[in-house]
Amino acid sequence: MSRWPAPRIAGCRFKALVCILAVGLLPTGCVTPARQPTLTQAQLNRVAAQLRPSLVRLRVVSTDYVDGREVKTQSVGSGVIITEDGYLITNHHVAGWATRIFCTLWNLEEVEAELVGTDALTDIAVVKLKPDRPMRFTPARLGDSSRLRVGDPVLAMGSPMALSQSVTLGIVSNTEMIMPRFMGPSARLRLDGEDVGSLVKWIGHDAPIFGGNSGGPLVNLQGEVVGINEMRLGLSGAIPINLAREIAQQLIAEGRVRRSWLGMDVQPRFKRSEASRGVLVAGVLPDSPAQQAGLQAGDLLVALAGRPVDVRFDEQIPEFMRLVCSLPIGQSVPCVVERAGREITLHVVPAERGEFLARPRELKAWGITARDLTPLSAREMKRPDTNGVVVTSVRAGGPAGDARPPLDEGDVLVAVNHQPVRCLADLVRHTEQLTQGRADPVPVLATFERGDKRFLTVVRLGITELEDPGREVTKAWLPVEVQVLTRPLAQQLGRPDLRGFYITRVYPRSTAARAGLQVGDLIVAVDGEPLTASSAEHADELGALVRQYDVGSTVTLTLLRNGQTLKVPVELVASPRLPREMKTYRNPDFEFTARDLSFFDRAEEQWPEDQTGVRVTEVRRGGWADLGMLLVDDLIVEVDGQPVTDVDSLRQRLEQAAAARRSPVIFKVLRGIHTRYLELEPKWDR
Repeated sequence: MSRWPAPRIAGCRFKALVCILAVGLLPTGCVTPARQPTLTQAQLNRVAAQLRPSLVRLRVVSTDYVDGREVKTQSVGSGVIITEDGYLITNHHVAGWATRIFCTLWNLEEVEAELVGTDALTDIAVVKLKPDRPMRFTPARLGDSSRLRVGDPVLAMGSPMALSQSVTLGIVSNTEMIMPRFMGPSARLRLDGEDVGSLVKWIGHDAPIFGGNSGGPLVNLQGEVVGINEMRLGLSGAIPINLAREIAQQLIAEGRVRRSWLGMDVQPRFKRSEASRGVLVAGVLPDSPAQQAGLQAGDLLVALAGRPVDVRFDEQIPEFMRLVCSLPIGQSVPCVVERAGREITLHVVPAERGEFLARPRELKAWGITARDLTPLSAREMKRPDTNGVVVTSVRAGGPAGDARPPLDEGDVLVAVNHQPVRCLADLVRHTEQLTQGRADPVPVLATFERGDKRFLTVVRLGITELEDPGREVTKAWLPVEVQVLTRPLAQQLGRPDLRGFYITRVYPRSTAARAGLQVGDLIVAVDGEPLTASSAEHADELGALVRQYDVGSTVTLTLLRNGQTLKVPVELVASPRLPREMKTYRNPDFEFTARDLSFFDRAEEQWPEDQTGVRVTEVRRGGWADLGMLLVDDLIVEVDGQPVTDVDSLRQRLEQAAAARRSPVIFKVLRGIHTRYLELEPKWDR
């Protein structure tokens, strides 16, 4: 039996511009036109021109917390300016986790912006443009979404596929689009643990929207914004502007949305119920305001705060939930229930709801990401209080992942070395005290709970620095590369009895080059001693023989060249350091690793002997270097115009950038035969 697919948001996340499109699920009872509404080109041009200065494309650097790390990702979305001083509305799933936001205006000018506030429960966020010079912006006119009717023409505007100023045409197909209950809980649209559909009834329309349209306006033919586009569920779905405007006003005023909470679950009345009003109380949470007021499962709630309640259909649930969320926090309000044929008046004191999930944080010394418990998440986890820190992900091979038993996602840390951990701040403080001034990992006793069980484990806290690999013992070396003359090769060369090596490379400016060795020469003897190599297993015969000599010795090679036998003396030199022996540096801010250049780097890339720089060996996914498009094997030659000669100078340049909190930091790199300037745009922690 197939399962219903979940709705897909219309955001566009890119590393290689990969867009997430909506799935094709059509709610029943919706009107879908056979053809687009007939409108004049002049009407469309007028509306598009009117909204154009208010449209914004957002490029957002967001933080995610996976695999025990804080990972940065880039995404694109849309927004619409609502005030002259640069406030704009977009979706929470576009900007709610933003570290940096860059907005492209109608004239293609890019302006940085900051997140003012965000609300996962309605998927609305407010962003403020922060231009580097005084600017006044053109706000869009906000309409009245309650006046929309099925069949009204609408335009969806935004930046699908990261393309600015796109317009698509359709009609309103449904003014009360919800996630049908029969689709099951897996099909609910959940953001940060919040069920968006519990408060939102979407405007369903058939104007096509694609990845990147999220946060863009849905516009009527009067040029008024009537919705904020969010997703596709067969139909496109937009959040009504009346709700979005209300949320945006609270976010601008307070930076957050305050809501009341009663702690009860509700559902529509039974289909065969004879009642003509009310909503069914399906359950009451322990120690909640609803339980304290005396509400019980099975009650029919018919009035709340003096307002009649009527929930016969699923489509009526969001209005009731908005009523619950708007109750005065901490003030007693009456609620009337029908119970066993009697009408009872109770008094409930709403509590403040708060967010469902707290923001995570990376704890590098532990190799985990973790978050505080909230009252709501603690209840869901069946915990008695909010004490402890929830592990949200664990880095494989990190301190917590290597512990026995290892920490795992969902575990709750409650103590470190018998010191209680009530919250993330406690854990951070304990960690700093334990690791301060310590170069080596510090073993600590961690107490954690998994379900109703409590465990002890030893975690070796600390960030292991890269060690200088040192260098191998210097031996004599012949500066050429060779391959074995295998039996099949010898047969094809017409000499089945031939043994030795074929020269594949002669390093330029080396003693071998000066002695006249050439690619294609066959080495068959060293100082008159015949070579015996005839298969791949003998690949080290020549090297092992050469290493028996002292550095600076001269050996006579017997060569075959164009049918002639030559005796060529060659001076042996000290073996150069291998790439793995070069000094290495890992930068924790930009999250990449680089090493000094080796002899072999210069030879393979045909760089001159005096070429300086450091070679990138690792770029961590989701770090600032990754977002700035730094690649493995890039050669960094400058940082902010200052030369980089080796890893010590790179460390110095990047420490200076961090101390000055520079952004962007400009890397000049060599990539093959090309030169690139990369703008790395970190958001420095404060």
